Parts: sequence; structure tokens; C-alpha cells
Amino acid sequence: MDKIRIGIVGYGNLGRGVQYAVSQNEDMEVVAVFTRRDPADVATVLPVRVERYEALKEYVGKIDVMILCGGSATDLPMQSSEVVRLFNTVDSFDTHARIPDYFDRLDAAAKETSHLGAMSIGWDPGLFSLARIYFGSALAEGSTYTFWGRGVSQGHSDAIRRVRGVLDARQYTVPVESALERVRNGENPDLTTREKHTRECYVVAEEGADLARIEREIKEMPNYFSDYDTTVHFISQEELEEKHSGIPHGGFVLRSGKSATDKRFLLEFSLKLDSNPEFTSSVLTAYARAVYRLHREGKIGAVTVFDIAPKYLSPLTEAQQRKELL
Repeated sequence: MDKIRIGIVGYGNLGRGVQYAVSQNEDMEVVAVFTRRDPADVATVLPVRVERYEALKEYVGKIDVMILCGGSATDLPMQSSEVVRLFNTVDSFDTHARIPDYFDRLDAAAKETSHLGAMSIGWDPGLFSLARIYFGSALAEGSTYTFWGRGVSQGHSDAIRRVRGVLDARQYTVPVESALERVRNGENPDLTTREKHTRECYVVAEEGADLARIEREIKEMPNYFSDYDTTVHFISQEELEEKHSGIPHGGFVLRSGKSATDKRFLLEFSLKLDSNPEFTSSVLTAYARAVYRLHREGKIGAVTVFDIAPKYLSPLTEAQQRKELL
């Protein structure tokens, strides 16, 4: 059996997770990692060739699907349209407010060279998106709620690290427990963004940096913090590594509603993750398989989880799926 040839662009927590995830799938192999750093400085968790980002063109025809592992703040908006002109791609773009524009740009770029790009793949957006559309479709009268955490958001942590004067940071998304309980009790409350979550930021600043400015820029950052009650804690690098080195996460999608005869229903999908990037990487890897299969069928352009049937994700044959899973 020919293996699906995978490339990895970017080698942080997500890139390392993809390499581990691919190693768990017998129908895939990682061909190379591409980085903007000096390849000699990149130590991979498993042996693999490491190339400069500029070497991408040399691998056209040698890689089936490129998994993009950069951040949503600045990396993916630039890289996705570049890379999809050369390869089929999968990415985890997670800035919800910018998804429509991101889709349009990726779709146009992919169609220029007849490639396929799966975007916003992970657990939210991604698996949680599927829960929202399935629950809302099955239970027509009701309200859908999404709660995240308590956990570390990679995208929000990355956004903080882009603030001038910040050396390192971790951001925790924390659900407001009273709001979650109101939903589970069937109250169907009308909750604002601020009423559902708070954000806790642990920041290591450069010596002599303007802490007041850093805190203000974080709290006023649109699409990330401006709509939430946000707390900023300045700590040392040592404390960050001692107390905040892990990257756990999780959350809930709930739909509360009723039937035409007033029978009440509560639907809930939840995740509890020891490692946010390693689980996101596993989802990206499954969707890389789907992209490979769909492109072989002639599909091009941009797609999301809404466009990809579950059968394309599984390593099982369709006959096995019907026998073992249906």
C-alpha cells in the first residue's frame, strides 16, 4: 500500500504533535519538515529531514498533503495561500471572526492550481463545529452554547507573545461555572460573550518593559481579549515553566431545547485533553487523509469540516465502517 506523503510547515508544539500523530497511522509518513528557522537548530521528536521554508518548491510532486502548523495571528493568513498553490493543505486557523474572509482567499488560491485546502481543522473550530451543526439540525427548537476550558489556548498565547516587550506567555480560557450550570438546568439563558468565559494571562516581560502598555494592549486586542474580562499576571520565566508548562484544554458544546409537545432535551459533547496541540494534531492528521482522498476524486478549492464526509477520515474501508461502526 502506498503511503500518504505528509509535509509539516512549522515545528512548534503543533508540528511536533503532527509528527507523533502520523507515526500512529500506518497509511502515512512524514517526508519533511519546513521551517523559517535554521534547520540545524530544529530538533525533531522523530528522525525526519528538515528544510528551510523556501525549499517548498523542491518538493512539489513528492508530498501529497502539507499540514500547516503556524499560528493564526500572523503565520497562517500569509502561508496558507502561498502553500496551497503548490500542495494540498490542512490548517488549524482558529480566529472565528475572520473565517469567512480566510475561506474566500484560500479558495481562490487553491483553485488557481487545482489544489484542495482544508481550513479551520481541529477541535474548535472543527469537531465542536460539527457538534453545533448536528445538534442544531436534530433539535430544531432550542439554543446552542459553547464553553471552552479551563485550558491553555495556543492561538491566544501566541497572540500575546506577539505583543512588543513580551518574552513568553500562557493564556487560560475559563468557563463561568454559573453560566454553564444554567444551561445544564435547561434555563436557555441569553448569555453574552463576557458572561460565558473569563481569560487569565500569565506573561513574562522583557526587563524594563512598559507593563502597563503590555497589559492594555492585551486587554484591548480585538477578536482575542476585548470582549472578555481579562486578568494579566506578570511572572518570571522560571515560574511560567514550573507552573504553566503543560498545555491542557477541553470544553463543551450543549444544545438545550424541546420537542413540539414540550419534551425537554439536553445534548452535550465534551472533550478533556491533557495536551491541546497533540489532540489538535491528531485531528489535522485525520483530515489530511480526507484531503488526499477527496483530491484524488477531483475536489479542489477550500473546504471546512462541514464539507467532508466522515468516511474520508477513517483508515477503515467503507465496508469496514458499515460493519463495525454503523
